[in-house]
Amino acid sequence: MNRFQTTAVKQDDFAEMVAEDVERALAHYDEAINRPTMVSVGKIAGSIASAVTLLSPKHQRAINAIHADLPGLASKFVRALAAEAARRSEAGIAGATNPPTTLLADVEPPSLPKSDDLESMLIEDWAGRVAGSTYLEENLRIARSTLHRWQRRGDVIALRKGGRKHVFPLAQFVDGRPVAGIRDVLSLISNPRLAWLWLTRPSAQLDGRVPIDLLRHDQVDEVVEAARVFAPA
Repeated sequence: MNRFQTTAVKQDDFAEMVAEDVERALAHYDEAINRPTMVSVGKIAGSIASAVTLLSPKHQRAINAIHADLPGLASKFVRALAAEAARRSEAGIAGATNPPTTLLADVEPPSLPKSDDLESMLIEDWAGRVAGSTYLEENLRIARSTLHRWQRRGDVIALRKGGRKHVFPLAQFVDGRPVAGIRDVLSLISNPRLAWLWLTRPSAQLDGRVPIDLLRHDQVDEVVEAARVFAPA
């Protein structure tokens, strides 16, 4: 299997794979680059590559449309990271784990569509990679009976796609199981489409972080509290 065919490779594994390749490329290109810097750059590249695989075809086409501008945008991003790192170092908070606030300060999380609007939108245009029960059984080894039980309990988000067919966003699974916290979010945001849209977009309640990313790292309490604030009355 081509190592970049991600259909059977978990997102975290794919990110680590890209990071390792970038580290090796940097070491070959410039021996003066120190090891911690190579590791950091590798993590950034891996995270970006992994995130791109979750984009809808519409958003992938949007990236292709600005292909010529990508080098300049990447340079601006790296310079912003370097400036933020210098600021933290000077302030004595280099080990902080929160996202760079200076990178988020000028970014206003976009408002989410209303639930009625989502019903008329194609899933592929906003939900990222999704799959049906056959794919999940063959690739993630999730039995149909198990998947249906999770669906009844609200442990997974199932999106209706024509008639009675449902598809399942792949980003909610880690090691063949749904991440913890999905049921709590659905109890607060009952519309599955609106819940998944909120989970996959930068949240103002989480300082611009993406809720599903936090759930994938077991930060359930923060996400649930943010969902409670966001949930429509």
